[in-house]
Amino acid sequence: MTQQSSFNPQQFIAIVPAAGVGARMQAACPKQYLSIDNKSILDHTLSVLQSHPRIKRIVCAISPDDGYFGDSVFAHHQQVTRVDGGVERADSVFNCLHYLTNHLPKAELECTWVMVHDAARPCLSGADIDALIDFVQHQGHGAILATPVRDTMKRASTENGQNWVSHTEERQHLWHALTPQCFPLMTLYRALQQAFERDATITDEASAIEGFGGYVGLVEGQMSNLKITHPQDLALAELIIKAR
Repeated sequence: MTQQSSFNPQQFIAIVPAAGVGARMQAACPKQYLSIDNKSILDHTLSVLQSHPRIKRIVCAISPDDGYFGDSVFAHHQQVTRVDGGVERADSVFNCLHYLTNHLPKAELECTWVMVHDAARPCLSGADIDALIDFVQHQGHGAILATPVRDTMKRASTENGQNWVSHTEERQHLWHALTPQCFPLMTLYRALQQAFERDATITDEASAIEGFGGYVGLVEGQMSNLKITHPQDLALAELIIKAR
């Protein structure tokens, strides 16, 4: 396993892939544009990132056919850059990275770190951002927010269309991966390039780094940093946001 460069990051840039449609929400619009307390999910997410003093700017991947982002308060924000999203999440993230490699001064490329965050996680806290940044600055390699698995985990098998318990998994070393996921810009860029070349399955940025031989630290985050995936998640997210 090859360790990433152990230098002190000089700047952090947030990347938000927001080109998906969120089919499981069964909504009339992409889920990132559903409203919570009179503001879209995406705007809540961007607000958290934009207001954090340690994040310099945001690059947001939006579908070329998107008809909603133009109404966002961030559509013309000087700290937010829109790039075209791709077919898959990894494509959108790569497009954001490619934009940065072409627009940042060369002297900044090796000292810039990116924090990739799901558009549908509007309940991220500033404290979790600080914890993640503090970790990578101290350790010198990438990390993700995550929470330890607390429930008993069952491995399933399927027979005649019915799911059955195959066996119980040992949960001691299992974690739920969250976002942001934070890595050196150029390391993640090269890792995704290599993954595409190998036609590897990329479930998140950490999986690309793992395949690249890099270290990925785990920083325990708050369970309130939920991802809105199903309709019932909206009400819970609204409660969390209003309680801030």
